[in-house]
Amino acid sequence: MSNVAVIGSQWGDEGKGKIVDWLSNRADVVVRFQGGHNAGHTLVIDGVEYKLHLLPSGIVRKGKISVIGNGVVVDPWALLSEIDIVKKLGVDINPDNLIISENAHLILPVHQAVDHAFEAARSGNNKIGTTGRGIGPAYEDKVARRGIRICDLAYPEILKEKLESLMLHHNALLRGLGADVIDVNEVYDKLCNISDVILSYAKVSWKILDEARKTQKKILFEGAQGVMLDVDHGTYPFVTSSNTVAGQAAAGSGVGARTVGYVLGITKAYTTRVGTGPFPTELFDDIGESLGVRGHEFGTTTGRKRRCGWFDAVAVRQAVRVAGIDGISLTKLDVLDGYDEIKICVAYELNSKRIDYLPASQVEQAAVKPVYETVSGWKESTRGARSWAELPAEAVKYVRRVEELIETPVAMLSTSPERDDTILVHDPFR
Repeated sequence: MSNVAVIGSQWGDEGKGKIVDWLSNRADVVVRFQGGHNAGHTLVIDGVEYKLHLLPSGIVRKGKISVIGNGVVVDPWALLSEIDIVKKLGVDINPDNLIISENAHLILPVHQAVDHAFEAARSGNNKIGTTGRGIGPAYEDKVARRGIRICDLAYPEILKEKLESLMLHHNALLRGLGADVIDVNEVYDKLCNISDVILSYAKVSWKILDEARKTQKKILFEGAQGVMLDVDHGTYPFVTSSNTVAGQAAAGSGVGARTVGYVLGITKAYTTRVGTGPFPTELFDDIGESLGVRGHEFGTTTGRKRRCGWFDAVAVRQAVRVAGIDGISLTKLDVLDGYDEIKICVAYELNSKRIDYLPASQVEQAAVKPVYETVSGWKESTRGARSWAELPAEAVKYVRRVEELIETPVAMLSTSPERDDTILVHDPFR
């Protein structure tokens, strides 16, 4: 029996929420291992829509333990608000089924202020497209060893001392950028007001996960964003501030690398991206617009309209290799219903030369041109299909061609947002 890590293989927004929810039925523990509340997963269960940002998708399942790992940066006020919203939808959340790693770092108001100030100071193509939620500055503080962690909330004197040091650094930056400074006492008081509630969820999560491993509990590791947004392997600098590849599942949870097991890459049947940065297959025509309308392509967290384009097999194949993806879950196949023909990017052209990878340089990433292969579309509906027999022949051919190009098998196929509209080819837990 294998544990499973679920990651995005494109620029995020691939439909991880539904797949993680579907797999969590087979898991005992679900762990979120990186990112912050800039991520968003939408689950549709029995007609009820749950929008999750920090909470692991397993929280909506009874009898499961959900863990927010040490690799996540946590806005405590956003977390408490999310808990309250989800509770009102009838989900039981308590310290027995939700665990926050005691060594996870906090996102504070000063991080959001710095995030906004720096983005406002950038001009034109230099803008990163940040959500402004403070994720990047919080990770900067973590690496610079001046961050505030969950466990610091238990020691008010140390907390105050650390906050003063933190504000000395960030307020100097804010003054230099012409922005308002943050009052350290105000932040300290706000943290003290919620510290007891946050600490009630805090535990030594790595020990809990180690015990789960020893007792052969099934663990599902849930990632956010996608490989093309990885701070090392993505379209830098237009990336997120954490590693999104499967290797981070171990580091961001406090488990050994062998514990992670099978890596499932969630892959949309076309391509989307939110925010700025290179996007080789982006469409600026009616087809691009129709993909967005059909796929309801708006960000779960920000509501921002997603850029849309044809499937980029080059980028996904690269994600498969650098992230160690064993199989993919192909989502939103139904969005392609009705097109006479469909294009797939099979290579790039750079300076009149054909290449089979996305280069690291942002100059070259912006310059690559897609080389397309055209395949036949299908008129029949694939929405809601739960077996290969229900799919049109051309849709099956499309899926098989995607497998060939990315050199990875399709383990699951999703045909609607509903939990059970899924074709299982290979159970990742087996």
